Amino acid sequence: MLFFRNYKLLLFLSLQLAALPVHAQYHSDNFIEKLLKKHPERFSAILQNPEKYRVQVLYTKIDRNKNNVPHFTTHGYRVNTGEYFYPASTVKLPAVALAFEKLNKLGIDKYTPMFTDAARPEQTAVKADTSSEDGLPSVAHYAKKILLASDNDAFNRLYEFIGQQEFNDSLHRKGFKDARILHRLDSPIGPENNRYTNPIRFEKDGKILFEQPAKYDEKEYNAPAPIMLGKGYMKDGALVNEPFDFTKKNFFPLEEQHRLLKTLFFPDQVPASQRFNLTEDDYRFMYQYMSQFPVETSYPASYTDDYYDGFVKFLLFGATKTRLPRHIRLFNKCGDAYGFLLDNAYIADFEKGIEFMVTAAIYCNEDGIFNDDQYDYDTVGFPFMANLGKTIFEYELSRKRPNRPDLSRFEVEYDK
Repeated sequence: MLFFRNYKLLLFLSLQLAALPVHAQYHSDNFIEKLLKKHPERFSAILQNPEKYRVQVLYTKIDRNKNNVPHFTTHGYRVNTGEYFYPASTVKLPAVALAFEKLNKLGIDKYTPMFTDAARPEQTAVKADTSSEDGLPSVAHYAKKILLASDNDAFNRLYEFIGQQEFNDSLHRKGFKDARILHRLDSPIGPENNRYTNPIRFEKDGKILFEQPAKYDEKEYNAPAPIMLGKGYMKDGALVNEPFDFTKKNFFPLEEQHRLLKTLFFPDQVPASQRFNLTEDDYRFMYQYMSQFPVETSYPASYTDDYYDGFVKFLLFGATKTRLPRHIRLFNKCGDAYGFLLDNAYIADFEKGIEFMVTAAIYCNEDGIFNDDQYDYDTVGFPFMANLGKTIFEYELSRKRPNRPDLSRFEVEYDK
């Protein structure tokens, strides 16, 4: 009987292990680790204890043939879908793509005024946007504020337009099956209220083009297991000595972030089922505002005074406040929250003909306490991101390419 019970237990465990996705395991070919080890002055502390910093990195080399068709070689360091990190503002990039896709399906121009109403006490309405050129809110202006300065309210408005279920199901259909986008950002309303989205209408010249009623998304998007991190958190000014619960928080694993970047920048190189239904103008818009510095825009006018070049440029530049070179551009979406620091970037040097993709995450929370605003971004996170980008850039400078890439698709004029 004892043998039988043990046999049943072993069978159960083997079935559970067999059911785990393969991508939940660590992936590493040692290329990135060897590259980092060449620079102990930059990475020794991280390499001595990568588990503590929960570091994950993906790097893709791009080589073009004589017809400018790209070939990709991807290397990973500690990439593990099973090791949770909070994705922070990196979830805003798929929001822009999905919002544009939804507008294209509806036949509505992205510059059309979008008015948001409130159907519940925790919701807020938007009738005007004084930061836009015409003083009106639109998907285009929200997307611009997201890509230029990572505006949280702008993301929330696109989240409300897309809807929680449509957001997740659309990503899952495109192969981003582990993503869970469950809530607005910088909002205290909780998991249940985030399933409700506002009524929205698109209106031009007094004519309503489309009305979307308030919605409640009943479908559940659950983590495979509880996610408890750290040793405490601040709540109402008091320390709670318990791990912080991320189970109902957003999740967007590194592999899927990296693949999203490839999908947006090289749509012809991914299966049609994974692509977004975007126009050439949508792509141009995203390339412009992902790479544009805030000082290069007229609207919102405040961005020129409020934000420095490196404000949302972590890789290579480490959020530096000095003026950045104009021939090197990061087409990126970064994020920082709860001590997690991330960046997801296609990087191009138009003078030297260099291009590559990097996606990275690092945990910068020495005391293990959440919501205390005592995170180690300046001492750990930003230096790591700057050094990682610099190290890969230096490698890219040194390696031989069969052909100089034609990067004209990504060269845009920076106006407004």
